[in-house]
Amino acid sequence: MPDNTPALAETPCTCAALRRTARRLTRAYDRALRPAGLRLTQYSVLANLARAEGEGRGLTVTDLARRLAMDRTTLTRNLRPLEAAGWLLVAPGPDRRSRAVEITEEGRRVFESAQPLWQAAERTFRQSLGREEAAELRRLLDAAMGSVG
Repeated sequence: MPDNTPALAETPCTCAALRRTARRLTRAYDRALRPAGLRLTQYSVLANLARAEGEGRGLTVTDLARRLAMDRTTLTRNLRPLEAAGWLLVAPGPDRRSRAVEITEEGRRVFESAQPLWQAAERTFRQSLGREEAAELRRLLDAAMGSVG
């Protein structure tokens, strides 16, 4: 996933540096997932729904938003095209105020076809950065996630 774009100006802001890196990395994963007709955000939604299904769990919009660390409004907006494509269903949830989200058979098929593309992108990134560095980055990102509210 090396990018030949000139290095961007350094910033003292950790958040800006992280967001800049995340945008570039997201573009690389989006390119990798393009043959499956998915963007990384869509793949992440389908992956989380497939994982929850494999665990025997149903997810509400709130549960899914929490797993993705997204606000419900943004997630709801991101669910609409996936629902329109027939890849997931949004239905009344276990109580009157909640909405349940589940992956459809077609959504599972799309996810399964995209999974090797995502795996290749992940492998390329880890090899490019270095296996130990990639593992350390994940550890640091997990720690950072836990340190912010």
